[in-house]
Amino acid sequence: MNDKRSVVVAMARVVIVFDFDKTIIDCDSDNWIVDELGVTQLFTQLLPTLPWNSLMDRMLMELHSQGKTIEDIAECLKKVPLNPRIISSIKSAHASGCDLRIVSDANAFFIETILKHHGLINCFSEINTNPSFIDREGRLRILQFHDLNTPPHGCNICPPNMCKGLIMEKIRAFVSAEGNKRFIYLGDGSADFCASLKLEGGDFLMPRKDFPIWEIICTNQRLIKANIHEWSNGEDLETTLLKLLNSIFLEEEKSSVRTDQLVEVDCKFLTSSIITHA
Repeated sequence: MNDKRSVVVAMARVVIVFDFDKTIIDCDSDNWIVDELGVTQLFTQLLPTLPWNSLMDRMLMELHSQGKTIEDIAECLKKVPLNPRIISSIKSAHASGCDLRIVSDANAFFIETILKHHGLINCFSEINTNPSFIDREGRLRILQFHDLNTPPHGCNICPPNMCKGLIMEKIRAFVSAEGNKRFIYLGDGSADFCASLKLEGGDFLMPRKDFPIWEIICTNQRLIKANIHEWSNGEDLETTLLKLLNSIFLEEEKSSVRTDQLVEVDCKFLTSSIITHA
């Protein structure tokens, strides 16, 4: 992490944690590569026999054997659907001084390739995901975030390779050493529900409506301490996120008289006569 990004994180009062697949991007990045590069049939055949990340590692080895290069995979990832409104919301939140982080069960190569392509990589202070590397033969390899050869993480909500709740606990412990923080968490999957259980009363949860996290929340809402603000698409995400940030910054303004952090929101979505500043 360079010095400039370190300063931004240190100053941030708001920590925004994003899932990646079906949250930042509008698909599952693993399925995108499998389908677009033509190994769907083998993937489906092996799916009952291997853990997900081991299966993806096997698919990447298969693509290599078919002559697909790292560059081919990267070019395919650059075509992943990413709503322009989500891009602008991430840039606005970063520009306002928030600490943006990712917690995702995708993998480092996929996430970093997509974020770099859209000019977003420097908006995030940390990416928690499954490690990846390129071996001596030029093959992209995928590892497990939580080594399956070590004792299990013990969570019955999350997959064996990653507990998002444990990651959230570590993030909160780390950033709280700098002072009181407000969290906003965005996600779509069941593991994101586990992460949401680590939010507190002053935090905000942004679940994607009609996705697995939403279904779980509908029957377990009493377990959530955070304020819930759902979203359905890129426009919803941007509008909801920036309104939440403005509400937080306006609360701070009452005591510090600061308006420099306010982020621009389309006036038609506001329910009060708040004047916002870019």
